[in-house]
Amino acid sequence: MTETAGPAPLGVRAVSAGYRTYAMGLLLLIYVMNFVDRQVVNILAEPIKRELHLLDWQVGAMSGLAFALFYTVLGLPIARAAERGHRPLIIAGALALWSLFTALCGLTQNFVQLLLARIGVGVGEAGCTPPAHSLIVDYVPKEKRASALAFYSMGTPLGSLVGMGLGGLIADAHGWRMAFIVCGIPGVVLAIVAALSLVEPRIRATAEELQQRAQALRDAKPFREALVTLRRKRTFWLVSFAAAIKAFIGYGQAPFAASFFYRNHAEEVGQLAAMFGLQAGGFLGLALGLMAGIGGAIGAFAGGMIADKFGGRDYRAYVSVPAIASIAVIPVFIAGMLSPSASFALAMLFFGSIIGTLWYGPVYATAQTIVPPHMRATASAILLFIINLIGLGLGPIFVGALSDVFAISFGLGEGEGVRWALLVSALTGLLAAALFWMARRSIRDEMAG
Repeated sequence: MTETAGPAPLGVRAVSAGYRTYAMGLLLLIYVMNFVDRQVVNILAEPIKRELHLLDWQVGAMSGLAFALFYTVLGLPIARAAERGHRPLIIAGALALWSLFTALCGLTQNFVQLLLARIGVGVGEAGCTPPAHSLIVDYVPKEKRASALAFYSMGTPLGSLVGMGLGGLIADAHGWRMAFIVCGIPGVVLAIVAALSLVEPRIRATAEELQQRAQALRDAKPFREALVTLRRKRTFWLVSFAAAIKAFIGYGQAPFAASFFYRNHAEEVGQLAAMFGLQAGGFLGLALGLMAGIGGAIGAFAGGMIADKFGGRDYRAYVSVPAIASIAVIPVFIAGMLSPSASFALAMLFFGSIIGTLWYGPVYATAQTIVPPHMRATASAILLFIINLIGLGLGPIFVGALSDVFAISFGLGEGEGVRWALLVSALTGLLAAALFWMARRSIRDEMAG
């Protein structure tokens, strides 16, 4: 397996273009399953809430906080293991674990049981992205990293598409419990495929290179060195917290998007569903899934392509693109939330999905390029720790609690409560834009160094 596009890092053998294509496709599929199992709960939130008699803050807790605490904390030690261990086997084991816990969600009988099952999903999913990012960077040459990582990041919108669409249809036909079970089972099969076919490029190195790498890892103390290195990287921290705010918005809004339409546009949603021969849940699942999947995939891929094209001439493009997009998406989202038309609201959310995912490729490429090769999985884990602890951990429970405050304390009712909670969360994108823009001052020196 040879490749002519640039030298591989120490201790790593490059892979052929054909195998790279296969591996990138498989990793994308794994990441799709990651988000299917993570996001299917969003289209099921309203029927779960009604059957288990939950408040919106509890919906936020089981869809975000319970998952995120273990997902973020375990990401760091798993990244340490990925620096030295067999990354494909780590990914495969994690995939099997989170898939089994997703299926178990369908067997739960109360809030506590569901919370514990979601914790299990978070434990498993912690083993996916840090080793996958590190593996991708070893598979592709430097000048293609933003595009490759953006391609992998399309798993977020595509997984949301499958999870929302499939979850809504299955829930309408067989209930929300069966939706969890059906979404969980395929991951176990995919885990076997990953374990048998993904190549660990480090084990393809010569004995001398492997010995040099092992000695370097022993001498460097990667985690401590990574922290020391990253502490000097102003760009990394600005980009990480800007991305965390973007995730705070996206993850916070996701569990309540369907609830917004159920509570404010029930009649029109029913009419639209009837036009396609569907029930409301199946229609909303497909509509929101297509919106997030197609729009998000376009945005994620376009962001990586734009950053690679302009970043080659000026590294500031890696933060300028997400800064501008963070501002541009706000009026689009507000227009959708305030519209009396469900059709117009869905259209605005589609365009918002395109703009709102432009940051994926540039952010992940920055984090992977700003550190030495043996720190990449650790840098990815630290980035994801910040993104997910703030975004996934706090976003859903913040929006849910705010919805309860507006609905109960202010007496606005459930429909207006969730509307204004979503609007308030969108405005935090201004802070993300400011942080991305501030990173323009340091990114050129730190990326070049």
